[in-house]
Amino acid sequence: MVSLMKYKYLLFDLDGTLSESADGIRASLEYALQTLGVPVPDLSDYPVYIGPPLIDTLRGLCGLDPETAERGAQLYRRYYEEKGKLLNRAYEGIPALLQKLRKEGAKLCVCTSKYEPFAVEIVEILGLNGVFDAVCGSNIDGSRKDKKDMIPYAVSCLGGDLARDREHIVMIGDTWFDAQGARLCGVDFLGVRYGYGGEKTMAAQGARQFADTPEDVYRLLTAACRA
Repeated sequence: MVSLMKYKYLLFDLDGTLSESADGIRASLEYALQTLGVPVPDLSDYPVYIGPPLIDTLRGLCGLDPETAERGAQLYRRYYEEKGKLLNRAYEGIPALLQKLRKEGAKLCVCTSKYEPFAVEIVEILGLNGVFDAVCGSNIDGSRKDKKDMIPYAVSCLGGDLARDREHIVMIGDTWFDAQGARLCGVDFLGVRYGYGGEKTMAAQGARQFADTPEDVYRLLTAACRA
């Protein structure tokens, strides 16, 4: 098998890229808002709140002040820890995709704005233990939550350096938030259409390549490397 010569570092978003997670996220957000006694907004539009950092959702979509948003984040995490995370499941074809990419010699990393310990647990729930070289997420205080901050951190966890290895890095995700982070970091981006985001919003952030299935992800990555 021909090895991946172009991309050495593959960074995968979690929600909507590796994991079908909408049910657990929505239930956790509803619980937090109901417990706070504040109105629950329309949560039928998943891209609005699946992908961006939790604290941004609570302050922006839900209109909470900083103090209330922090309380909401604590309630969300408590419910998610107990129940929400258990509703995650890997998209069909993801385990096979990751195994093929490992055989190509690439280093794989989960790169998510989700709280890092939760991300580690979800990888275990998905049955993907040992597949990734690193699982990277945000801090409990909300720092390192933007993808422009996450990407350099993830690359460093894989033993790389953003400035030195930029042309060998690709971010794979399903939302404009992922595409924006890749654009701001100057790395390639591959969007997936099967997740919760939209092609138009990703394209507005510079995305040009899109995959309909995990099998397409492999095809497009290897095609780019062999071009």
